[in-house]
Amino acid sequence: MHAARLMLLSARTAPKSGGVDDVLTVIVHGEEKESLAREMEKIAEERKIAGFKRDAKNVRDSEAAALIGVRGTRSFNMNCGACGYPTCSEFDEAEKRTGNDFTGPNCIFKSLDLGIAIGSAVKTASILNVDNRIMYRIGAAAMRLKLLPEASVIMGIPIAAKGKSIYFDRPAVTT
Repeated sequence: MHAARLMLLSARTAPKSGGVDDVLTVIVHGEEKESLAREMEKIAEERKIAGFKRDAKNVRDSEAAALIGVRGTRSFNMNCGACGYPTCSEFDEAEKRTGNDFTGPNCIFKSLDLGIAIGSAVKTASILNVDNRIMYRIGAAAMRLKLLPEASVIMGIPIAAKGKSIYFDRPAVTT
């Protein structure tokens, strides 16, 4: 748990575009972690995607999982067009829609902030020799459970300290 808290500290203090912090973080453990694993298994059954079930086992076998999300539907006011709209005003006025896993469109600068925060968190885990892996599927289940209700995108990072990494020596899946 100490390592997880330090990971979130790294995510929180990571550089943000224009100094605006729209990154959200939380640690899940105990019953909340079990609920996350159950939701991943539910998605596996609904979508017939074995990877969700495999990753749910990783969540169960982990001490905790760090969730890092972003309020990506807020614009950065650069008018760069990376979101698919010519101006940030058009992006801000556009209907935000929830897909299978996340809500969009998302501002590229907020997405970059999310990536930098995730990178900072896993760097800290690595320095502490804590096994971890960034997992899209954890984020999808966390969105459904509204574990970071303001986030438009969430990624999960399970952590464990075992004799060998449970996240890389595992069965491969095709989906």
